[in-house]
Amino acid sequence: MRKFIGEARLVLVGIVILIWTLIPIYHLLVMSLTPKAETFAGALWPAKPTLENYAIVLNQEHYYLEHFWQQLWNSAFVAIMVCAITLAIASSATFAISRLKVRGGRTVSNMALATYLIPPAFLAIPMYKVMGVYNLLNTQWALILTMVTFASPYAIWVLKQYADKLPYELDEAAKIDGASPLQIFRLIYITLMMPSLVAIGTYALLLAWNEYLYAFLMLSADREITLAVALGLFLTTDDAPFNVLMATGAIYALPPAAIYYAFRRYMVSGLTAGAVKS
Repeated sequence: MRKFIGEARLVLVGIVILIWTLIPIYHLLVMSLTPKAETFAGALWPAKPTLENYAIVLNQEHYYLEHFWQQLWNSAFVAIMVCAITLAIASSATFAISRLKVRGGRTVSNMALATYLIPPAFLAIPMYKVMGVYNLLNTQWALILTMVTFASPYAIWVLKQYADKLPYELDEAAKIDGASPLQIFRLIYITLMMPSLVAIGTYALLLAWNEYLYAFLMLSADREITLAVALGLFLTTDDAPFNVLMATGAIYALPPAAIYYAFRRYMVSGLTAGAVKS
């Protein structure tokens, strides 16, 4: 009986958390389907649901969405590049630290996570100044390099824990067969690390996709900003079209949701690999 009560409490807490999480998503979808005339009616469901708001977004018919497709591409380009560069840096670093046993590698690995002791917001002005020195402001590369800076330490730390669990005998057998370090990295290490690489790649991609502060700081031209920044522009007017804003937000949320659910199995197995130090 006591066990049943305990499980019932957990289920109840889970239901409350689920409802609390879904309420904002529900209101977003309801508002995106609401005609402009009923925007502030406060109904749980619009009397006349419409897809007109989505048509306005996709056809770029609102002046805040004049470059919608370009801004969506900007978000995708930044996210993909951050993902690719983070994986290249983290996989190379952890291979050198864990498999090649470079001197000082363990110290580097431990110090990587220490970089998160400084909140990212505190580094906004220094990062802005650095990008200005290298003439990268108002280019996507300013945002890409900034996000790689924040994603790489965590990626290195997680991949290091996973790499340490791989049998070193595989590397020794490959060396006996005449394999070079590059061949071992490409044919053995990358193959065995794939679950964690997918998890870390997804983490880096979603981190960059959802970034607002640094995207707002580094980019200013309408054709250069990401869609996250464009969404914020809706709130700069007293007569913001919230139904169109919610439709844009719903579209913007689809790619990361699809990516997460496609790779959720790797997210769980890959990220928990670094949760316990061997």
